[in-house]
Amino acid sequence: MTNQTAKLDWRDGRVPISTQFDDPYYSLDNGLAETRHVFLDGNDLPDRFGGIFQIAELGFGTGLNLLVTWALWDEAGQPGALHFTSFEAFPMAKEDMRSALEHFPEVSSYAQVLLDHWTPGDAATQLPNGPMLEVIVGDARQTVTAWQGQADAWFLDGFSPAKNPELWEPDLLTEVGKHTKPGGTAATYSAAGHVRQSLTNAGFTVTRTPGFGRKRHMTRARIDYAE
Repeated sequence: MTNQTAKLDWRDGRVPISTQFDDPYYSLDNGLAETRHVFLDGNDLPDRFGGIFQIAELGFGTGLNLLVTWALWDEAGQPGALHFTSFEAFPMAKEDMRSALEHFPEVSSYAQVLLDHWTPGDAATQLPNGPMLEVIVGDARQTVTAWQGQADAWFLDGFSPAKNPELWEPDLLTEVGKHTKPGGTAATYSAAGHVRQSLTNAGFTVTRTPGFGRKRHMTRARIDYAE
């Protein structure tokens, strides 16, 4: 798969919509609150921060999940070191990221550092006073398999399974399980039955919990420690 830049439309001049997948990059209601509810609360953060804490993500998009996580890490007193690895097939152009992130003043200072010190396609980058960021560009079905790391927490944030089924294939979620530390977790806004079943088959204990906004349910998952 050749690397391509994300192609966008804009709803109300503020919400980027992927034309490849006909899906918004974040909640039309409140993208920042959605990230906190689904990915931070869903992975029991910040309570688990400490040591070298590795987050992995399917779908970097605007970078909003990174910024909200970074802000929470700061609020928690920066325990340990934060590493953030994201797998993205269609990286967003930097100016499109800037336009999208302008609508989240709560994380504007973090957005400015990100945009000043990182460009799509860069190798792993230590953000000043922040996380080590690596965005791996390409088809996640290959790049996750090739990744040498293991995550403490996964943000499964691909577009809707109905519109972007490749990021929810059983084989890919099996690789997610293989690249999760014992006691590690995953969270996603999706509560689709086939997603929950694939995570179960990948070795996770899966729980359906209340979703954000108009979504009734979401999914939390954990790899149990070996007995």
